[in-house]
Amino acid sequence: MVATATTTDAAPDAAPDAPWRVFWIASVAAFLVSLDTTMLFSAFDALRHSFGHATAAELSWVLNAYTVVYAAMLIPAGGLADTHGRKRVFLVGVALFLAASAACGLSSSVSLLVAARVVQAVGAALLTPASLSIVIAAFPSERRAIVVSLWGAVGGLAAAVGPSLGSFITDVAGWPWAFYINLPLGALALWRGAARLDESAPSLSRRRVDGVGMALLMLCVGALALAIVETESPSRTRGELAAIAVTGVAAGAAFIAWSRHSRAPLVDLALFENRTYRHVNAATFAFGAAFSMMFLGFFFYMRGIWGYSLPLAGVAVTPGPLLVVPTAIFCGRQAARLGHRRFLVGGSLLYAASSLWFMLVPGPQPNYVLHWLPGLLMSGAAVGLVLPSLSAAAVSRLPPAHYAVGSAVNQATRQIGSVLGVAIAVTLLGHAALARADFNRLYGLHIVLALITGLLCLGVDTRPAARGT
Repeated sequence: MVATATTTDAAPDAAPDAPWRVFWIASVAAFLVSLDTTMLFSAFDALRHSFGHATAAELSWVLNAYTVVYAAMLIPAGGLADTHGRKRVFLVGVALFLAASAACGLSSSVSLLVAARVVQAVGAALLTPASLSIVIAAFPSERRAIVVSLWGAVGGLAAAVGPSLGSFITDVAGWPWAFYINLPLGALALWRGAARLDESAPSLSRRRVDGVGMALLMLCVGALALAIVETESPSRTRGELAAIAVTGVAAGAAFIAWSRHSRAPLVDLALFENRTYRHVNAATFAFGAAFSMMFLGFFFYMRGIWGYSLPLAGVAVTPGPLLVVPTAIFCGRQAARLGHRRFLVGGSLLYAASSLWFMLVPGPQPNYVLHWLPGLLMSGAAVGLVLPSLSAAAVSRLPPAHYAVGSAVNQATRQIGSVLGVAIAVTLLGHAALARADFNRLYGLHIVLALITGLLCLGVDTRPAARGT
C-alpha cells in the first residue's frame, strides 16, 4: 500500500468529517459480509428442511465452500487493493458480492447454492481488505487503533443483528431472503462508494496472483474439513478418510514449501518474522474455530434441546453479540494507550469461563434467564475483547506498505479456523436426534481453544512505547 496515497492525503482541505464518511461507506460493505455469515448459521435448519435429500455434511459446504475460497482469496485481494487501487477493487468486490447473493437466493439445488456461494466468496474477499485499507488510510496513525477496533465492531454489530434478523427472515419469508437482504444495503454502498471514495495511487510494482499457492491452500483446508465432516458418514471408509486427511496435510506442507521458494508467494512468510504478528495469527486461528463452533452450538442447543422456534432462538442468541460493539469500542480506546495484550488474554479467559458455564449449568429444561443468559453475556463480552483486538494487533507492528496484505492474511487465518470449527460442530451435533450430553465435547473444545488463544496472546506486545517487536 502506498502510504501517501490516502483519501485524506489526496484532499487535505476536505471537510473534517470526510474520514468518517469514508469509514461508513467502507464499513457498510464489510458489515454485509459478517451479516451474511451469522444469518446463515440461523438458516442451517431451514436449508436442511428445504433440501431434505442432503446430509448435514453436504449442507456444511454451503458455509465451508464460501469460507475456504474467501480465506484463500483474501490474501491476493489485499495485494490487488494495493496494486490496482483500493476503490476499484472495493467496488468490483461489492458488485460481485451482490450478484452472487441474488444467485444464491435463486438456487434450486445444493450444488447450485454452493457454486453461487463460491462466487460470493470471491466478491467478499475483494471488498474486505480493500475496505479496511481504505479506512486505515483515511485516518492519521495515532487514531488507527481506535478506528480499526470500530471497523471490527461493525462486524460485531452484524454478528448481533444476524441471528435474530436471519431467524425472523428465514421463518417468515424463507431462506432465500437471507441472501436477498444483502441487495439494498449493498447497492447503497456501491452507489455512495462510486460517488464519494477517492482512488488511491496504484503501486508501481504489480504482483502476480499466486495460483499455485491458492490451489494448495484451498486443497489443504478443504480436504481437512471434508475429513472432519465425513467422519460419521457410512459412505466413507476409515482408509478413505485417512487418505483425505493426509492429502490435506501434504497440501499444507507443500504450500509452506512453495511459499518459501516462490518469487511472489500467496503468503509472504517474512511477515511471520514479526513476533507479535506470528502470535496474533496463531491466536486468530484458534479463536476463529471457537467462534464459529459457538454460533452453530447456540442454534443446535436452542432448537434441538430446548425446542425453541427459529425466531425465538434468534432473539435468545442476540444479547451476547450485542455486547460486542460497546466492548470493542471501549477496548479500542484503551488499547491505543495500553496495548492489546491484557484485553486479549482477559477476553480469552472470559470466553473459557463462558464455555465452562454452558458445559455445567444449562440442562434439558429451558431456563433462559438463569441458566443461559449469564453465559451468553460472558461470551459476548469476551468476543468484543478478543476479535477486534486481534484484527488491530495484527497490523499494529507492520509497515504501511503491508497493511492490506497483512490484514488479509490475518482475516484469512480466522476464516480457516472457522472452516474447521464448522466442520467440528457439524460432526458433533449434525445428527437428527440431539441429546444434552452431545454438547459437552463441544464446550470442552471451546475451553481448550480459548486457553490456547490466551497463551498465544501472552506474546503480543502492541504498547505504544514498545520498540522493535
